[in-house]
Amino acid sequence: MSSSLARYVDITGEDVVNQLRQLAEPLAGKRVVHVNSTRVGGGVAEILAKLVPLMRELGIETTWEVITGDPDFFSVTKSFHNALQGNRVPISASQYDHYEAVNRENAKTLSEKLASADLVFVHDPQPAPLLSFIPKRRGSWIWRCHIDASRPHRPVWKHLRGFVEGYDASIFSLPDFAQRLPHPQYIIPPSIDPLSEKNVDLPASEIDEVCRRHGIDRTRRLAVQVSRFDWFKDPVGVIEAFQLARRSCPDLQLVLAGGTAADDPEGAAVLDAVNTAANGDPDIHILLLPPDAHREINAIQRAADVVLQKSIKEGFGLTVTEALWKARPVIGGNVGGIRLQVIDHHTGFLVSTPEGAALRMCYLLQRPDRLRTMGEKAREFVRENFLLTRHLREYLTVMVALTTGMKDRIELA
Repeated sequence: MSSSLARYVDITGEDVVNQLRQLAEPLAGKRVVHVNSTRVGGGVAEILAKLVPLMRELGIETTWEVITGDPDFFSVTKSFHNALQGNRVPISASQYDHYEAVNRENAKTLSEKLASADLVFVHDPQPAPLLSFIPKRRGSWIWRCHIDASRPHRPVWKHLRGFVEGYDASIFSLPDFAQRLPHPQYIIPPSIDPLSEKNVDLPASEIDEVCRRHGIDRTRRLAVQVSRFDWFKDPVGVIEAFQLARRSCPDLQLVLAGGTAADDPEGAAVLDAVNTAANGDPDIHILLLPPDAHREINAIQRAADVVLQKSIKEGFGLTVTEALWKARPVIGGNVGGIRLQVIDHHTGFLVSTPEGAALRMCYLLQRPDRLRTMGEKAREFVRENFLLTRHLREYLTVMVALTTGMKDRIELA
C-alpha cells in the first residue's frame, strides 16, 4: 500500500482504502485530466489539490489544468455563477462572445492533452465551452457543477446548457441542484481531506499562538465564520447576528476569516462592505488571509466555541465540513449543501436570519454540555459521509462506469 493512502487507514479503516485500490485496478494507465479556472482559492481547487495526487498513486495518469483569462472573462463567469444561483443577472451578447473566445484560445493550448485523454473532468461554468472546441476527442467528458443550480436564471442557464448538453455525463453535489440534461447524471457531494494542513489535529500551543498574533482573546468566547469574502456568504449578516448575540453574551468575539478567489472579481467590494459594517469594533476581527494559510484557518476554527456559515446561497460549503470535523457545531444558512451537513439540533442549527443566528449562538454558548455533545456528533457525521476517501471512491465508480460502456453490472476482481 502506498504511503499516502496508508495514512488514511487509522481514520477510515483498512477496508475503505482496499476498496479504493480495487476500484482503481480497471483504470490503471488511463489518462485523466481535470480542468478548472484557478489553482488557489475556493473549495474546488482545494479538492483537486488532494484528489489528483491520490489518483496518481492509484496508477491513474492524472493531470490538473487551469484555464487562463482576462478580468473581463472572470467578470462574465462570476455573473454566470450568480445567475446559476438564481440572481437575475443580465449578460450581453458581447460578453457571451468574449466568454467563448477565451475558451477557444484555451482549447488551442490544451487541445493535445484534452483530445488524447480517456476522461476529462471540466469543473463549473468557466471552462464549460472547451468541449465545443475539441472536435476530435478520444475519451469521455464529464461536466462537474459545484454550484447550487436548482433555480437558475433561465436565459443564462439556456446559454450554458448549449455547451453542457454535449458532455457524456454530469456531476452535481445534491439531487436538487441537477438540471434536465440528455446524458447520465451523478450525485457526488464534495469532501475534506482529514490529513490536510487545514484539518489535522494541532497542538494547543499553536492555536494559542495564532490567536495571539491576530489579537484574539483566548479567555473570552469566540464565534467564527471562515469563507472567502463573497456576497452569498453574507458576512455583513454575520456581523449583524454577532451584534445581536453580544447583548446576551457580552464577552463574545467574532472572527471573519478568509480571502478572495483568483477567479472572483467581487471580493474587494465585499471586503469593503464588511469593514464598513464592523465600523472599527475591536471585538470584530476581520482577517484577510493568503490562500496557503491552512494551518491558521485550522487553528482559528479550533479556537472557536461556535462556527457560523450564514450563506444565503451555497453549493456545498466545505468550511462547514471542516468545522464539523473539528467537533464544532455549525450555525448555517438553511440553503444548498449546508442542509446536507447541518442536521438541525444534532450537528448544529439551520437559520435564515441574523436574529435566528444570534438566538442559536446564545443557546449554545449558554449550554456547554449541549455544545460538546453536538460537536461529537458532528465529527462522527463527517467521518461517515464527507471525507476525501468517500469522494474518491465515487469518482472512481463514475470513471469505471464510463470506461466500461455504462454496464448495469461492473465486476471487480
